[in-house]
Amino acid sequence: MTRRLKVIEVTNVDFSLVHFLLPLMRAIRARGHEVIGVSADGPLLAKPRDEGFRTEAAALERTVSLLAHWRAFRALVRLFRAEQPDLVHAHMPISGFLARMAAWWVGVPRIAYTGHGFWFNFPGSWPRSVLGYSMEWLAARVTDTFLTVSEAEAQDAKRLHIHGRAVAIGNGRDPTRFRPDPAARQRVRRALGTPDQQVVVLAVSRLVWHKGYPELAVAMRALPDAALWVVGERLISDRGEDMIALLRNAGLGCRLKLLGYRDDVPELMAAADIFALPTRFEGLPMSVIEAMLTGLPVVTTNVRGPAEQVLADVTGLLVPPGDPTALSAALQRLAADPALRARMGMAGRERALQRYDEAKVLARTLDLLGL
Repeated sequence: MTRRLKVIEVTNVDFSLVHFLLPLMRAIRARGHEVIGVSADGPLLAKPRDEGFRTEAAALERTVSLLAHWRAFRALVRLFRAEQPDLVHAHMPISGFLARMAAWWVGVPRIAYTGHGFWFNFPGSWPRSVLGYSMEWLAARVTDTFLTVSEAEAQDAKRLHIHGRAVAIGNGRDPTRFRPDPAARQRVRRALGTPDQQVVVLAVSRLVWHKGYPELAVAMRALPDAALWVVGERLISDRGEDMIALLRNAGLGCRLKLLGYRDDVPELMAAADIFALPTRFEGLPMSVIEAMLTGLPVVTTNVRGPAEQVLADVTGLLVPPGDPTALSAALQRLAADPALRARMGMAGRERALQRYDEAKVLARTLDLLGL
């Protein structure tokens, strides 16, 4: 019989813990191991706690603050010394770096990491890229199991000599939750006052600049009969321009619905016609997987992650990042052709069932982690 292990899962914020780590924590517990979740404090930690998971709040920051990161490092060292885990599994660039270095300092037997998008691939200044690469390279020296969510970044890790045994494990969602649902479509559209025949473009993400909202706002002006539903909010730790104000000032009028953070995303997706994520940077976005499983054609950008999820002209359309004209043309093409939307949506669901079934992804991840 496999020995019961203690695993600590570490990420940056409560949003990431709930949306990316909680399914993994459930799977670890189901295999008979103890699991503790760690992130910055926030209201969403109530969900895993309600499910009986122990979660620890650590003062993790997503910004470059040496003093804050030193405090977070010390807090993680204290936690790991007190808990004596068998495995620390870290996620995200900054929290992933701090957790791995703290685990190494304490002498945790096994250290694992899942990269959800490398910092040095994010559009920005060269000093930021150098810092991001240096952090990944250094922490990889003490990392036993190095995973990435996208194939492209597993190749980056090997090509750039970060970790020679990097493995892409993908992301997954439950196809019984995210699926076509005609009853939900009628119910949601009725509740939101949206006619049955109106084309709805749906965006689900944090409300930040790099998700492409400036381009989406411009592109939607060329679709005067289509509605735009935006699901998500800005995290406290997010920086930059206010996307809510930008969208409200885009001239879309009543065609725009800002729905905020929602727990009924599967139903909202079932009620939409097109999914849009004109992002400038991603790991392997869960929202694209959710849309594909729901049978929606996806319009996204040809950047790492989305470009390996979406088969161009088969399951959706790929456009260059930062190009509202190309984005508008792609959305118009789908809005004008219900048969094309249906064909691409069906192909997308089939592809997602093959590659992004949550149960399969979690089982492979646990096997690679030695759980």
